[in-house]
Amino acid sequence: MSHSLMQAGDNVDGPVRIDLRNREFVKDMLLTLVAAIGAGLAGSVFFVLLVLSTSGSALAAADEVTRGTLNLYSLDGRRIDDAPNLDTEVEMQISGMLARVNVAQRFSNPSQDWVEGIYQFPLPEDAAVDRLWIRISERVIEGEIQEKQQARRTYEKAKTEGRKASLLSQQRPNMFTTSVANIGPGESILIEIEYQQSLGYDQGRFQIRFPLVIAPRYIPGIPIVPEESSGFSGTGWAADTDQVPDASRITPSVADPALRRINPVSFNIHLDAGLPLASLESRYHPIVHTQDDRGRYQIGLKSKQVPADRDFELTWVPKIGVAPHAALFTEMWDKEVYGLLMVMPPQGDAVMPIRPREAIFVVDTSGSMHGTSIAQAKAALKIALRRLRPDDRFNIIQFSSYTRALHQHAVDATPRNLRQALDYVSSLAADGGTEMLPALELALDGRESHDRLRQVIFLTDGSVGNEDELFKLIHRRLGASRLFTIGIGSAPNSFFMSRAAEFGRGSFTYVGDLEEVESRLAALFLKLEQPLLTNIQLQWPDGVEVEGYPNPLPDLYAGEPIMLALRTNQLQGQLTIKGDRAGEPWQRRIHLGGGGDRTGVHLLWARANIAELMAQRNRGKPEPEIRKAVLEVALKHQLVSRYTSLVAVDKTPTRQLEEMLKTRPMPTNLPHGWTANKVFGRMPQTATPAGLHLYIGLLLLMSGLLLARRRRA
Repeated sequence: MSHSLMQAGDNVDGPVRIDLRNREFVKDMLLTLVAAIGAGLAGSVFFVLLVLSTSGSALAAADEVTRGTLNLYSLDGRRIDDAPNLDTEVEMQISGMLARVNVAQRFSNPSQDWVEGIYQFPLPEDAAVDRLWIRISERVIEGEIQEKQQARRTYEKAKTEGRKASLLSQQRPNMFTTSVANIGPGESILIEIEYQQSLGYDQGRFQIRFPLVIAPRYIPGIPIVPEESSGFSGTGWAADTDQVPDASRITPSVADPALRRINPVSFNIHLDAGLPLASLESRYHPIVHTQDDRGRYQIGLKSKQVPADRDFELTWVPKIGVAPHAALFTEMWDKEVYGLLMVMPPQGDAVMPIRPREAIFVVDTSGSMHGTSIAQAKAALKIALRRLRPDDRFNIIQFSSYTRALHQHAVDATPRNLRQALDYVSSLAADGGTEMLPALELALDGRESHDRLRQVIFLTDGSVGNEDELFKLIHRRLGASRLFTIGIGSAPNSFFMSRAAEFGRGSFTYVGDLEEVESRLAALFLKLEQPLLTNIQLQWPDGVEVEGYPNPLPDLYAGEPIMLALRTNQLQGQLTIKGDRAGEPWQRRIHLGGGGDRTGVHLLWARANIAELMAQRNRGKPEPEIRKAVLEVALKHQLVSRYTSLVAVDKTPTRQLEEMLKTRPMPTNLPHGWTANKVFGRMPQTATPAGLHLYIGLLLLMSGLLLARRRRA
């Protein structure tokens, strides 16, 4: 190479002389080498620091444990043995279709410090939360509803002044946080929360669910830099990101199940079904019950207490011939009439035409599905494939950190294709992150018409934090498809699953145990094969003005009732319900008089109203308009919402201001059946793309070195 720089007439005798042009070349090469290495090092350092910023405490904690300390840490590396202890008592009053539920959380401080306990917990996604009390010995302090930011200021002021206070705020419709300030050394404080809820009714079975644990959520997106946000605005282990700006508020620490189960829960249930029952069952938690001479049940847990690590579900079936065909509950509140109406459409007396289907199965194979969840999903998929008819078409899409499809397009359900699909399902394994958005985008094609009934069957635990992004995608790309969600595992994200199915004009099915896969799936496939009632419309009597939700009413599938929460000026006369059934017009008349009076019906209407307003936000309506409308409803009906919180404050200070107050986030359990190292490992792999950042940093470093070597060659 050097000879090319020599020119004719150059003197080659005598001492070697470096030509100035050679000198410049060497200089350029060295600068390039330094720049390449610098870029690689800078990139790797940046990404490693990014990883450490989200998991540094985890690594540090893990190292301390390795050195043999006695401190206890959560799976994500937080110290948890100095946090308040918690036990919970749940009391349910169930009457007909309504339930009033009291949740009593006892915070006990085992340390010698004054502490603030912060506990994140789940409630049913349709719970209308309206009451909060602090109980200290014989004293009771009742909370009041305030605009969310004002409630936070009220709480912080009381906390700073040494007064006891509690703040109840909502992160998601099914996720809440209780904060309790100034719990003295060795002291216990009882926090009570109450909410109103309507029961589920499907396939002739009543059902009430009570979620007990928040499953770790996958947090996609780019971490928000400190200049734009605090990065960690809450106490969770995940940093806020551009897709999940409140990630640090929805990711509570998770206690290592190898140490001990925490947060015990007990149930005391009073059930007045109003009907003689054929069965009463709790599939996931053994129960004991007694019955009085009026047919009312008293129900408790067989083991008195259970760890808060999987959803509780109570179901009951009326005896044959007494199942309700219609029910109406009303309440006069603030000079307005509120109602909850249930109507069962006719069942099984019409021959429904069966249309060929295009079934797109989407299965979650992320790390959170490892263990029993992926076994349930595979069993469900195999049952679904075997029910396909020769004139159906299908495809299978799996997703974790990446999305993969069995076929490029849906294929005919031939014996050969089905055998290939069954082998494919057998090979599925759970690992990696939960990048759900690309999978949904691939499954929903956005087309407004199909020659077949196009159904997307989505099997997942729903453990993601970017629900809003997913809802927007469903609105944008649903087209003529219908989306059916199947909640897998012990603690699925029922808010995401039920709302996604509602937006997708399908239905939500929960499978919590491997043994019930077949029975639950059989009911779902009956729905998939024949929608029962479509284009449902309500014709109210003259002079009756009604604001009802949901609006419009969704299509009904086999075994489902029409459920409507309404507000009106009066309820009298006859309501006519019209729809299309098996291609023929169908209608039914309901007499509106004589409904049972129940308190709390107005709360159900307000909750449904707020849910509809929030759905408009996902459809693109400006946030300020949504906020104003939700505030109006929530403040009037005294409900916790995205924009309102409950706050309770004691008048008398109990902590001297010179005594320090320490904030202690409280851990939760890992959901039953989950595998810890598939979710967290040494770094929170499912929770953040930290591993990806590390790999990118290393890749940049290697690229820089290779570039430098090539230049040198």
